[in-house]
Amino acid sequence: MTLVAPTIPARASDDADPFVLLRDKARAMFSYNATSLAGHLVGALVVEAVFADVAPMHLRVGWGAAFGALWLLRVALAWHFSRDEPATLEALRTRLHVWIIGILTSAAMWGAAAWSFYPYGSALQQIALILVVYTFCVACVPILAPQFGLYLGFVGLVYLPAIARVAVHHGALGAQTAFVMFIAMAMTLVLGRNYRAAFDKLSRLQWRTATLMEQLRVEKSLADAARRDAEVANRAKTQFFAAASHDLRQPLHAMSLFAEALRQRSHDDEVIELVGSINASVDALEGLFSELLDITRIDTGGVEVKAADFAVADIFRRLRLHFAPTAFEKGLGLRFRGEHHHAHADPLLVERILRNLVSNAIRYTGDGGVLVACRRRGERLLLQVWDTGPGIREAEQQRVFEEFYQVPGSSKPTPDQKKGLGLGLAIVKRLAGLMNEPITMRSVHGRGTVFTLELAVGKPAPAPRESVPSKAPLGLTLDGALIVIVEDEPAVRSGLEVLLKGWGAEVASFDGIAAVAQWARQCDARAVQPRLLIVDYRLEEGRTGIEAIDMLREVFGPHVPAIVVTGSTMTAHDAEAERHDFHLLIKPVVPSRLRAMIGFKLR
Repeated sequence: MTLVAPTIPARASDDADPFVLLRDKARAMFSYNATSLAGHLVGALVVEAVFADVAPMHLRVGWGAAFGALWLLRVALAWHFSRDEPATLEALRTRLHVWIIGILTSAAMWGAAAWSFYPYGSALQQIALILVVYTFCVACVPILAPQFGLYLGFVGLVYLPAIARVAVHHGALGAQTAFVMFIAMAMTLVLGRNYRAAFDKLSRLQWRTATLMEQLRVEKSLADAARRDAEVANRAKTQFFAAASHDLRQPLHAMSLFAEALRQRSHDDEVIELVGSINASVDALEGLFSELLDITRIDTGGVEVKAADFAVADIFRRLRLHFAPTAFEKGLGLRFRGEHHHAHADPLLVERILRNLVSNAIRYTGDGGVLVACRRRGERLLLQVWDTGPGIREAEQQRVFEEFYQVPGSSKPTPDQKKGLGLGLAIVKRLAGLMNEPITMRSVHGRGTVFTLELAVGKPAPAPRESVPSKAPLGLTLDGALIVIVEDEPAVRSGLEVLLKGWGAEVASFDGIAAVAQWARQCDARAVQPRLLIVDYRLEEGRTGIEAIDMLREVFGPHVPAIVVTGSTMTAHDAEAERHDFHLLIKPVVPSRLRAMIGFKLR
């Protein structure tokens, strides 16, 4: 019999790497070495024991010595094979050559045992010998069937001598018995062939799985790199937009101040109307910057949801702080109810949603007021913003959350209502979607609107309470009031000076903390008392207007009112406003809003 290394079936090599398939088959065969060797040893001991009293001594000793030497050699080879695995196809084939020689030699030894021992036993001993030999043919299916040629050689060497001996030893009856034994051998070979086919399929599937896993790893790596690049680009876009928004707010802010100063000095109705249009346009641009920046952050994944338990009173307090001056300017009531509740959600996103809703409610309400309420329904909280505005027709209610959509009014909109850009409710819808919380709207045309945000109930926690009246009498006068300005942008500082002086105020204007600190040290705090501080947030050398406020309050007292004007839309300023007791205005600030805030601070 010509000995060759196991070959790879053509259908397998078309799909998989030959080395991988051969390695897998070798691993499968070598993994049975210990079990196979133990089975061979037990089989040899059984044969020796069964024929101990009937077979000649020289036969038993000779066969036992030959089998024992071969068995020990195979044990040594198995131990050597288990220590390392070939890395090349040729080395693997060489190892399989050696292993195949051991397998076929063992098969020949069992065939010799069947031929040699069979004539000496009784019928029972002969049956035992045949069963031992046939057991090896069946038991080697999972070990040798993956190499079907080797399996054929093994079964032939083991079982054909037994069939031949039975046929020769028993004459006509032996021929019939040998035929039955041959049928059994054929069925065993069919079983082995089926096993080989299943093993080949499994090997191909394993190779394909490994290949797909490697492709998936590579593609995932490429996708991760692309995602990181996209995130970097998105962050860069957001940062650029934020920086551009901040820088563009400065000249717009100065323009609105100079325009208002021009209006005060002119008695021409046409000039006054033009100035009003300029201020309305500047205010619209401010809203556009803020809303587009919010939309950009949401779309680029820059908004992260961090759910926590929080007191509703904390948000209501900041909303009152921010919107009371605006409601005061329009003569509207701004009320808050249900401050004792606690919710579980992202408090920052909830506050941004309510800010947009309250801003819209105040903008479109001409008479009456706005109610911000929180009430419990089972295990849910309903955060609601009610207004007594014009309401929304039923046909328009399905579109109010669309981007850039504005509800068409039957009457001519007021200048304040023109400020809307149709992004506020789109932002509200997206923020609620990020938190997976529903937001709904009910409206009756001509009577008002209510927006409802549902949240989970949170755990109670102590929260400070504060009561600030939502209205205050008008009657503001700045005659003789000393207002300190700290602003490092020359155009904005000049515009503020002109505007405030036009309103009758006395102005002390400085471009930085060093200059205002020198002025404060030279002042007599008993003779000079500022009525109000208006400071920019970003000053020279990375310093902030909060430092200027703290320094001036050390000189003139801790209760000097302060307004911080900034071009940044960072929400962290709200927390600073609470800690340092100031109100915040986002550039560009139209003069009417500045005047309303000054009136609110000096009431």
